[in-house]
Amino acid sequence: MKETDMNTSPIWGQYTGAVSLTFDDGTDNQLDNAVPPLDELGLRATFYLHARDKLMQTRSAEWQAVARSGHEIGNHTLSHKCSNNFTGSRGGLEDCTLDDIEQDILRAQERLAKIAPQQQSWTFAYPCHGQFVGTGESQQSYVPVVARHFLAGRGLSEYGFGNQPGYFDLASAGGIRVDRMSGFEMIGLVEELTTRGQWIILVFHDIDGGVLSVAGDDYRMLLRYLNRRQHDIWTAPVAEVAQRLVDSTM
Repeated sequence: MKETDMNTSPIWGQYTGAVSLTFDDGTDNQLDNAVPPLDELGLRATFYLHARDKLMQTRSAEWQAVARSGHEIGNHTLSHKCSNNFTGSRGGLEDCTLDDIEQDILRAQERLAKIAPQQQSWTFAYPCHGQFVGTGESQQSYVPVVARHFLAGRGLSEYGFGNQPGYFDLASAGGIRVDRMSGFEMIGLVEELTTRGQWIILVFHDIDGGVLSVAGDDYRMLLRYLNRRQHDIWTAPVAEVAQRLVDSTM
């Protein structure tokens, strides 16, 4: 391996790089199939909860337990607005203003703070990875809104690219979707990008679920690998990695 491919950043200390496991939407599937293997292997993840009424009314106590056990709870909005083109209906991001999306985020935060009242730092994940409201010449990024209220925001990056400390926007950190990936492919991405000294954020939805799913066997393969490599690859929630990056610039 070329010397330029190796991690030379002092940010990570004993580690070559960092990985964060993130889950979107706060589904029942995640409580049933994603959390238990993490806890069994002593790994912690970030769960971006869509703070809808159903979640708050039916399983909020279980999510409170997830937060108390050391996992991060993150904000994924109240209304989960995506592009109109994505949903095939009106009322999405194209029909929103910056004030609309900010109020939606803040209403979600009021609910989520009740699930994880002990949590000091909060991060955000853009629903459907969309970061703009409006259309055409009036279109505006709401990344500044996220930067104003959160330690970090997670968007989407090109396949095979992690986040290079000192070069990426913390309010729009890149995540890599892993739905339908094999355990070998996920491990390969983590191995290559952390060797380069980068922070790789993996984006999950369901485990052994329907759409946007990862097979349970592949998921557990990845977790076993991260458990074995815990002394040289740092697996941590988004907020912890983001805080270290912020502290390194002070």
